[in-house]
Amino acid sequence: MLRPVDTPAEGQPAPTSRQRWMGALAKADPELLESTMSAHAHTQFTWLRRPETGLAMVRGRIGGTGDRFNLGEVTVTRCVLRLAGGLTGVAYVQGRSRRKCELAALADALLQDASMHDEIFRTVVEPAARAQAAEDLARRQRAQATKVEFFTVARETGP
Repeated sequence: MLRPVDTPAEGQPAPTSRQRWMGALAKADPELLESTMSAHAHTQFTWLRRPETGLAMVRGRIGGTGDRFNLGEVTVTRCVLRLAGGLTGVAYVQGRSRRKCELAALADALLQDASMHDEIFRTVVEPAARAQAAEDLARRQRAQATKVEFFTVARETGP
């Protein structure tokens, strides 16, 4: 049976939730993922697509809102796995870390399991999101410290 894209299947979290947790997992520190997912290392799964590394084109916009242009390429690793129960986990991470990609895909699959969702969200996604928020704040503070205020001085023209 087909259903609209924004309507979750029965017992599944809303798509916006999955987008958020996949973003947090993709940006998470590999050591954080390794430590928080260690309790689930025994989880059985089969590979649908083993971790593989390639390039993706990064696009920008002139002035942030104008015409698009190709900024450059970035290395990306992706994989897809399926748990014994049939849930599928997907991950795309920046860089070449196959292990990080595997852990992110495993976490994605476990987060789709209603019985595991709250535990994985609390122990893996929330710490990753907090660490990213702290890093973003520190980056903004470092940038703010180098900000230069310019002002215009009107010059009088002579006779």
